[in-house]
Amino acid sequence: MEASKEILDTGLRGVTIAHTRISDVDGAAGKLIYRGYLVKELAENATFEEVAYLLLYERLPKKDKLEAFEAQIAEERSIPSEVISALQSLPPNSPPMDILQSAVPMLATCDPDIKDQTKEASCRMAIRLIAKIATIVAAWDRIRNGKPPIDPDPELSHAANFLYMLTGDVPDDEVSSFFDAGLVLHAEHSFNASTFAAREVASTRAHMYAAISAAIGSLSGELHGGANVRVMEMLTKIGSPEAVEPFVNDILDSGGKIFGLGHAVYKTDDPRARILAPMSKIMGQRIGETKWYEMSEILEKKGKEAFKKRKGSDIYANVDFYSASLYYAMGIPLDLFTPIFAISRIAGWTAHVIEEQFAGAAPKPVLYRPESEYVGDYCGAEECTFVPMENR
Repeated sequence: MEASKEILDTGLRGVTIAHTRISDVDGAAGKLIYRGYLVKELAENATFEEVAYLLLYERLPKKDKLEAFEAQIAEERSIPSEVISALQSLPPNSPPMDILQSAVPMLATCDPDIKDQTKEASCRMAIRLIAKIATIVAAWDRIRNGKPPIDPDPELSHAANFLYMLTGDVPDDEVSSFFDAGLVLHAEHSFNASTFAAREVASTRAHMYAAISAAIGSLSGELHGGANVRVMEMLTKIGSPEAVEPFVNDILDSGGKIFGLGHAVYKTDDPRARILAPMSKIMGQRIGETKWYEMSEILEKKGKEAFKKRKGSDIYANVDFYSASLYYAMGIPLDLFTPIFAISRIAGWTAHVIEEQFAGAAPKPVLYRPESEYVGDYCGAEECTFVPMENR
């Protein structure tokens, strides 16, 4: 019985449950591919809007298609006044991810396509969600700080508009490009926990908003979207570059984890980490505070060396390792790191929901219904005999 349990309790690692045309993660080679394109090429050459279009419609857009798509997103960024009023009624110390998860079903009540089960309607809902989630996150940060939400600016890119709605200042081109690249790098990652949650809900023929709400709930966990928060908390706890090496030894002596090192899939450095690292360095130089990048660089080196020496195996940096210091240098509040992950990943989530529900011309999801092995042995037998209350 115990041997069977050890085999089963694997978190579905190594279990293939569906086909997908959306993305592929080659953990051995350190490659992440969106619809046939290496993420490195997309991060260096394409905007988030281009990548969102690619994920939804399977190909990179031509100029006229991209302009129309950008206009659709800009038009859909505003959120209903009822949602703003609801946000204003909530306790200001509410966790942003809980706020975001609760706001998505409210958007469903205002969507004219909510009862339309066609692929076209799902694509329209996807565009609305891509547009509005950024507005919700920015609006909540201002509301909880006693400030009025800032209306989206249709003339700005999706990345620049979010930073503007958050701070009230239009970012310069370099900061906008760094944030845009961060959105591209987080937009999709195959069947991760939150994407699996979205597809599982979509398999019941629940609507788009229900599936996305489930994905947000999954992302809120520290083992998934909350990991970059733990990285930054770790860096602030360490405090200085000189304290990195003693920290590494202490944390490994105690059996703890170095957040941002290690990944469930990659067996080499996460390709996204290598793109984010130089951005983190430049942002640190811009604000005159380079220690967070320096600490990350030293921590990566010392952590890898110590892990190799102690465990006899390699460990690698993941996407959270440098996104933490990059966002921190941009002045983004720590508890918004995970909601920003959602602002990006909504493109991948919605693409997966559409793929799950529309394998062909008509909705044909296969209801997810995995099996489990019952290992209860409460009575010393397969079945217990019910004992009346007076005889227990």
